[in-house]
Amino acid sequence: MWSGLAAAIVILLVGSYLVANHLGGTTQSGGSATVEAEALTDCTVSAADAASASKALEAAKPGDRICLNGDLGGQELLLRASGADEQPITVLGGGKANTGQITVRGDHVVIDGVRMTKPRSPGFMLVGNDITVRASVVDGPQVVKKGDDGDGIRFFGNDIKIVNNLIRNVVNLNGQKGNHADAIQTFATSEEEGPSQRVLVNGNRFEKIDNMCLIAEGPDSEEGDGLGEGESGQFTVTDNYCDNGAGQAFFFDDITGVTLTGNTVVGTIDKAFALQNNSTGATIRDNEVGPKVGFEVGMDDSSEEDYTGPKPGGAP
Repeated sequence: MWSGLAAAIVILLVGSYLVANHLGGTTQSGGSATVEAEALTDCTVSAADAASASKALEAAKPGDRICLNGDLGGQELLLRASGADEQPITVLGGGKANTGQITVRGDHVVIDGVRMTKPRSPGFMLVGNDITVRASVVDGPQVVKKGDDGDGIRFFGNDIKIVNNLIRNVVNLNGQKGNHADAIQTFATSEEEGPSQRVLVNGNRFEKIDNMCLIAEGPDSEEGDGLGEGESGQFTVTDNYCDNGAGQAFFFDDITGVTLTGNTVVGTIDKAFALQNNSTGATIRDNEVGPKVGFEVGMDDSSEEDYTGPKPGGAP
């Protein structure tokens, strides 16, 4: 149907910003977000209020398509079930459903087209393997527990995909000591919330982020808060737009095999990308760095092995 329309432009509204998908293959500079929210079709169950949504997630089984409709009143939702390899549990919002925090503790799950305004932080809490969050909006996550971080998305597990989302207004709230508001964060602190492998962060738009757009710490992080077992690595971070205010936009500590390509970084910061503590095997290329960024890559000596990319401009 689209083969003869390579020059056509599809316009859609995600959150409250406009996204253009040029069907010829080019994307909007800095965060493509070109995946339109999936339609609410073939629904196993539909939920238009908080109670029915919670009930549907409680009873979810492989292959279910749970469709959320309208405003669920900021209800916090918990999914503790797992799908299967070819039969994920899919939660659809159609780009319009509003919820509070969504926590996933299971495998083979897809969340598509959900919106959150001022949810409890983190907006999405993902613990498991083969979890996808796409075409969704997290706007203004709120810190409600002293000492917690005001993150948009927090994840732990393998084969995580965070694709074509809008995360914005991620701020340090209420002057709480230790509050560190990042768009996306992972670390390794326990057996349940451990290392992560094969992570894709693609086509997202991060706006008004007080700290980092992505911070990833492995089991042996320099912070010393890791489990110390296993390894985190193979992170692919591509075609994202980042406007943030910390020392760097994307930070990797004890994360091997990072690929950073096609990202746009525009904040007033020291450096775009930072790698430290044996974050070896990184590939960095074809990124766009704004004039307010001091330099592109910060790296320590322990991370230089098998590195491909611009010459580091300083320390991480």
